[in-house]
Amino acid sequence: MQRASPICVPGDSTDPKTWERALTGRKADALITDPPYCLLTRRRKGGDLRDKKDKKIDRGPVRRFEDVREFRAFTRSWLSIAVQHVTPDAPLVIWMNLLGRDPLKAAAKELGWEHVRGEFVWGKRTREGNSGEEILRVVETALVFSRTPAPPPVFDAPAIPWAAVAGYDDDGEATRWGSHPNHKPFGVLEPLIRTWSKPAQLVMDPFAGSGSIPAAAQKLGRQVACVELEADWAERVTARLNIAQG
Repeated sequence: MQRASPICVPGDSTDPKTWERALTGRKADALITDPPYCLLTRRRKGGDLRDKKDKKIDRGPVRRFEDVREFRAFTRSWLSIAVQHVTPDAPLVIWMNLLGRDPLKAAAKELGWEHVRGEFVWGKRTREGNSGEEILRVVETALVFSRTPAPPPVFDAPAIPWAAVAGYDDDGEATRWGSHPNHKPFGVLEPLIRTWSKPAQLVMDPFAGSGSIPAAAQKLGRQVACVELEADWAERVTARLNIAQG
């Protein structure tokens, strides 16, 4: 039987109906996603935005929050829906900036995913010097949550990778698919997907962006379901997945 063409559903991930359209009655085996970070709106005393319009962080579909309280409410809103659409043993693998880690941990714990299995660090390469040394920035980590504690260590088992070093667009996929500000290269996503899901399992991404996570999961033999708020980006993700599948 021919596999149905994957579709990135355009919609709001804080709306339960969006999840129903994306998953069509299925439960995801893993949630791996890159939601809006805890980026706060900076205003002058008169209320005007401080950030210049030409800054990278303000180009494209980037959401800002008035304060951490608003971010907490947003996180609880979408995550409380997400846990209803994953299997009980599904890991929640969620990218976050440093400011948003504690609100995210609190929301996950409140919903029953109280065990933090670790934080996967992306050492983002920003500049290469003639000396051969690389300058790395750590502004994003992927937190891994589960409902049950980690099993006892097996000392002859392969180590779980908890860090990757890569530039923003080492594989050229960001440029090809619109240079989304939250793009993640395959080399950063591959360890997470291989570690926290299995081939043929269903990976759900409710904040698809340009499709970095679903495309990587599909490349590694997983089924994918995804949602993106911006309809034009959802169309790009659908095209990306279908080109890769074809």
